[in-house]
Parts: sequence; structure tokens; C-alpha cells
Amino acid sequence: MRGTLMMPASRKCPLELRERAVRMYRAAEPKPVIRRIAEDLCAHHEALRGWIRPVEVDADERDGLLTTKEKDELAQLPRGLWAPE
Repeated sequence: MRGTLMMPASRKCPLELRERAVRMYRAAEPKPVIRRIAEDLCAHHEALRGWIRPVEVDADERDGLLTTKEKDELAQLPRGLWAPE
């Protein structure tokens, strides 16, 4: 296979699956194990954790991370204003 170009496998899950997984997790009481929900949806547990985290930050349920709005605002700034040198 040397010298041949191969396309990487598509790893992105459909947006509908992501939203459904996050809704399932957030609606469950008591909070289920993320790994179990991920297995039910055939998604990787760390991917699910990554989908849940920003939703919790935006809902002000988790501290210490930037909200989606704050990330968007930073992206609009010229690089020299916020990036370390």
C-alpha cells in the first residue's frame, strides 16, 4: 500500500445523533454513566463527554470553561490581541 493515497474514515456523527445523545443524558435522573449512553448510541464515550461539556457550560452548570458565545467573540478578535507570543 506504499505510495497510495487513502481517504480517512469519516468520524463525524450526524448533528441529530449528537443532540439526541445530549438530550438523553440531560433528561435522565439520576445521571447515567456516559459510557453506557455512548454504547447504546454506538458513539465513543469521550466524544459524548465532549458534546455534553459545552452544553453544560452554556447552561451555566459547569465553571472554568469559555461559553460558546465567548469562544465566538475571541475568534472575531485579531490574533495579536489575545494570543500569547
